[in-house]
Amino acid sequence: MLTQKYRLHDKNILAWLAVVTAALLWFLLYNMAQPFANWLSYGLLRSEADSQLGESLAFFFYDVPKILLLLGGMIFLITTLRSFFSPEQTRAWLGGKREGVGNLLAASLGVVTPFCSCSAVPLFIGFVESGIPLGVTFSFLTAAPMVNEVALVMLLGLFGWKVAGMYMASGITIAILAGIVIGRMKLENQVEDFVWQIKANHAQGMTYRPTWSERFTNSWQSTREIVGKVWMYVVVGIAIGAGIHGYVPESALVSIMGKNAWWSVPVAVLIGVPLYSNAAGILPIASVLIEKGAALGTVLAFMMAVVGLSLPEMIILRRVLKPKLITIFIATLTIGIIAIGYFFNIIL
Repeated sequence: MLTQKYRLHDKNILAWLAVVTAALLWFLLYNMAQPFANWLSYGLLRSEADSQLGESLAFFFYDVPKILLLLGGMIFLITTLRSFFSPEQTRAWLGGKREGVGNLLAASLGVVTPFCSCSAVPLFIGFVESGIPLGVTFSFLTAAPMVNEVALVMLLGLFGWKVAGMYMASGITIAILAGIVIGRMKLENQVEDFVWQIKANHAQGMTYRPTWSERFTNSWQSTREIVGKVWMYVVVGIAIGAGIHGYVPESALVSIMGKNAWWSVPVAVLIGVPLYSNAAGILPIASVLIEKGAALGTVLAFMMAVVGLSLPEMIILRRVLKPKLITIFIATLTIGIIAIGYFFNIIL
């Protein structure tokens, strides 16, 4: 018995050494992504630094390794952390609440949870495993990327507390309404079958407390499985975003979003969808657009579309959602964001 205990201890130490080594390697590769993209685009391929092609290539060669590294890292981290939480506790906290309250709690949790499109799949699977209703899950998935704590601080500094407060309130409102609408439609059969199989497998051994070695091994297996299924979708999404990033001039965006035409808000949302970025990354662009005369509501709708309807996130989510459900999700978010854009333009 004592010998077995020492063996488990040794396995845990080796597992930690492997994870720390992998983390250091991940950090090194992540920080090398930008220099590598610049060398590949402007050095090896000899494209001009200020050209449209050069900017598109640099964007693509930077975002592909960055997003794949983030995807793998987030899946591994979230899967490991999820192994410490009881599905019953999560279900009792969110799943046991009546409609509206559960959506509000999930949306509020999404505001304070670090999130990017990379974590959409593991978070979705984790919520399903915990037995949380589909509508509540979508309230979280909507609020997490749309209402970013960094964005709130930056909006507070750029535009004041009223705009920051309205940004947070509008994002949470959209998340709650989207979750309620999707929850009432009873679309559980529109989740891919392998997600429910993962839930079933998880339920079989959820009373067992795994060792660190087992946690890390399971997390690595989940990472390999999910990344292997979605990497091609990610690359395609980034390629589309890179083309728009390099070939759509900022002046064109300002011209469209600065007009007081009825179609300015939906067009801004449509343009924002392929432009992958997080809220903190898009805020400087939003500030410039507003300084050049674009309407605040239109710019906020554009920013929400970039973050909440990002093409990479939707491509990744497609791996766990069937076409009907992801179409409804996108349509619900789009309608909500457009409504918020018009609302801001009217009152400000």
